[in-house]
Amino acid sequence: MAIVRLTGKQKAAILLISLGPDSAAQVYKHLTEEEIELLSLEISSVRKVDKDIQATVLEEFHAIVSAQDYIAQGGIAYARSILEKALGEEGAASIMERLTSTIQVRPFDFARKLDPSQILNFIQHEHPQTIAVILAYIPSKQAGQIISSLPEMIQTDVARRIAMMDRSSPEVISQVERVLEEKLSQTISQDYTEAGGIEAVVEVLNGVDRSTERTILDGLYIQDPELAEEIKKRMFVFEDIVTLEKRAIQRVIREVENDDLQLALKVASEDVKESVFSNMSQRMSEAFRDEMEYMGPVRLRDVEEAQSRIVAKIRDLEDIGEIVIARTNGEDILV
Repeated sequence: MAIVRLTGKQKAAILLISLGPDSAAQVYKHLTEEEIELLSLEISSVRKVDKDIQATVLEEFHAIVSAQDYIAQGGIAYARSILEKALGEEGAASIMERLTSTIQVRPFDFARKLDPSQILNFIQHEHPQTIAVILAYIPSKQAGQIISSLPEMIQTDVARRIAMMDRSSPEVISQVERVLEEKLSQTISQDYTEAGGIEAVVEVLNGVDRSTERTILDGLYIQDPELAEEIKKRMFVFEDIVTLEKRAIQRVIREVENDDLQLALKVASEDVKESVFSNMSQRMSEAFRDEMEYMGPVRLRDVEEAQSRIVAKIRDLEDIGEIVIARTNGEDILV
């Protein structure tokens, strides 16, 4: 039974036999009932596995797993170059053909390992829409550092375009990718790929410094006040209170209405409740718990409105420099 004539099921059966019962059982946990039945039937039909065939199957499996790791590290082009050095052009082509027929690589995957300054050099003179498409697909931390380095008048325009994005056609994405990396071989789904939107621009803005955030939001308030307000609401949510320093939480407790705080905590996570209660006096904490217990059922809308008022107060306190909301790039400054 030559290895080239083995079916996928036969290779999978040999692989599971080689892994042993404990590891095979762990693999089964990730399969459907139908897949388990088919594999079990295949395994039961195997009487003896030739050592050479077993070694070849294991080598092939290792090559595929390694290729997936290489793709995660640097994209398809990087994976192919590494495999060619290890397996030769023909062996690498065989592995990559199998992988690229079944996986979808996220657009601009190659850019994830680049320094933000490198990407900036590529795109800083491009049209704001082109920049928005790129920033919508790369990690938010990278995107935040890049948008912080753009001219102020461009920052606002790009942020607005990211927020207004819904879907981008494969043709547009491919064209933009070729601008950044002409030699990159990418596999893009023929379906429309979702990216951008308000959540995307919120993630980007959460990665910039406070000055850049203010500049972009101020510009958006001029161009599209409703959009700017919606983005600002999502910049810091009530559950993020756990990220505040103790003194900041204590200040928030003093500033907000007790009724609002009790409502807001009604459906909050245990981590949030503990963060708030641990910054109260024991007497106040016990009183709050009693009030919340006797409160009974509450409308979710009332809870969300109370949380929104508290978040607005937290943002106000940050605006006047009374508290600091931690940001991912570590550039917060106490004033």
